[in-house]
Amino acid sequence: MQHRCFWVTDSKLYQEYHDIEWGQPVFDDETLFEFLILETFQAGLSWITILNKRENFRKAFDSFDYNKIATYPESKYESLLLDAGIIRNKLKIRSAIINAQLFMDVQQEFGSFSAFIWSYVDNEPIINKVKERKDAPATTPLSDKISKDLKKRGFKFVGSTVMYAYMQAVGLVNDHTMDCFKYETK
Repeated sequence: MQHRCFWVTDSKLYQEYHDIEWGQPVFDDETLFEFLILETFQAGLSWITILNKRENFRKAFDSFDYNKIATYPESKYESLLLDAGIIRNKLKIRSAIINAQLFMDVQQEFGSFSAFIWSYVDNEPIINKVKERKDAPATTPLSDKISKDLKKRGFKFVGSTVMYAYMQAVGLVNDHTMDCFKYETK
């Protein structure tokens, strides 16, 4: 049996997420946007809750097509509020629409959201040396900086904790524990 990070439960869904996605560097804007939306909805909830609803989110939010989401009419917003398959938080649903619009603004300014977000780490993942739970930060000065920048641009639900989780999810930072089979030093 392979050893995984301390936070991975017996859930097959959680294990697959850890083994296949978490911490893998993501450079395509579509996936970066998907994780941005999922992480903002996760704020205050457990990640397994989001993973269990991920397919519902995909259906509800047009496969995370930020071009469509950015132009959602009020009727679509209202229908999302009634969708029991997702997190029905008024502010988070509204933020998904706002963040889609702002995501495209960043693309215009930097050529891609990927170019923008990866510039914070000089296009190379930060490799941390996490040995155990106490070594894993919830925020860092870098997540503070990214959060502040995104908030200045008008993004919602992008506090430092959310941004650090996002950095981990999309591989800007490698926080696999050193005893995890996914830990890499390069």
